[in-house]
Amino acid sequence: MNDVLSVRTLNRTLLERQFLTERTGLGPAEVVERLVALQGQEPNWPYLGLWARVEGFRREQLAELLADGRVVRAASLRSTQHLFGGADFGRWRPLLQPVLDRTSRARYFAPATDGLDLDELAAAGRELLGGGTLSRQGLAGGLAARYPGRDGKLLAGAVQLRVPVLHGPDSSAWGGWGTRANTSLALAELRPGELSAGAAVLRYLAAFGPAGVKDFQSWSGLTRMRAVFEELRPRLRVHRDEQGTELFDLPDAALADPERPVPVRFLPAYDNLLLGHADRTRVLAEADRPRVMPGAARVLPTFLLDGFVAGTWAVGGPELLVRPFRPLPDAAAEEVAAEAGRLAAFLGTGPRVVLEPAS
Repeated sequence: MNDVLSVRTLNRTLLERQFLTERTGLGPAEVVERLVALQGQEPNWPYLGLWARVEGFRREQLAELLADGRVVRAASLRSTQHLFGGADFGRWRPLLQPVLDRTSRARYFAPATDGLDLDELAAAGRELLGGGTLSRQGLAGGLAARYPGRDGKLLAGAVQLRVPVLHGPDSSAWGGWGTRANTSLALAELRPGELSAGAAVLRYLAAFGPAGVKDFQSWSGLTRMRAVFEELRPRLRVHRDEQGTELFDLPDAALADPERPVPVRFLPAYDNLLLGHADRTRVLAEADRPRVMPGAARVLPTFLLDGFVAGTWAVGGPELLVRPFRPLPDAAAEEVAAEAGRLAAFLGTGPRVVLEPAS
């Protein structure tokens, strides 16, 4: 009979595997690889994700990894921008290409791509990028010239999905809180050694398990993965959650003590912890989900109390605004304020911490 895992067991196990019960002494490059990738749609957030996980992390450490290619930024999981280990990206990108191809056919791109052969568009993009580094605006301009009357920006977006394109380190430099208006692009050199679907599942479970088939599909964007899990079943440990859903895990992976005390943690927008599963109740109560994921594909920065999302935060000019969902007991409020102060110090802009009334 399969073990039934409580929400708290799943919570504490996920926190441990995500280096959130205590900060790790591993280097940032190894942490990125252990977590598979860090969501990097906007430049500042991966720095904060590493700050929450790595003891003594400094912004310069990630900047150096990006500058020398040990960490790269590109479209990948769920067709969104992620930071991958440089060698790891080449293994994951071919596996994820069907997801990216599917996105390139989305209605968003149709005004520019309708009637075009998308393979020919990809070839045109490769040719433009073949000379070395090209700005995003340069790629859009070159494609608009080849396809008169069509939106070059949309064409460039479709090319970046169908062709393995790396975004230059400038796209991930610490700075503003929005996406870069322009950045440098270069073709990625994919070496042999594509990751199999089964190997990808094992990597995922090491960082996010125990988890179900739908969890992996939600995290990766890949579909029809049941057969892969079934093939792996003899090599995996199988549990169930309290709703009866099958959860798979590595056979030698430890489960955490559900009563283990955990510290307050402040997480960036789009953090792995919130996007690693279809069922997010192991870290986020369903009633609070609209407050964290208010629509338009946004996932707000959050803070954890006792391992669960207890509120959001934002930088508002000179202030770091902390917004709990419910009134905090005095001791918890002190712990939240103390960790918020450490976050403010990391941000380096000297924001004053404001703990707002519960909303």
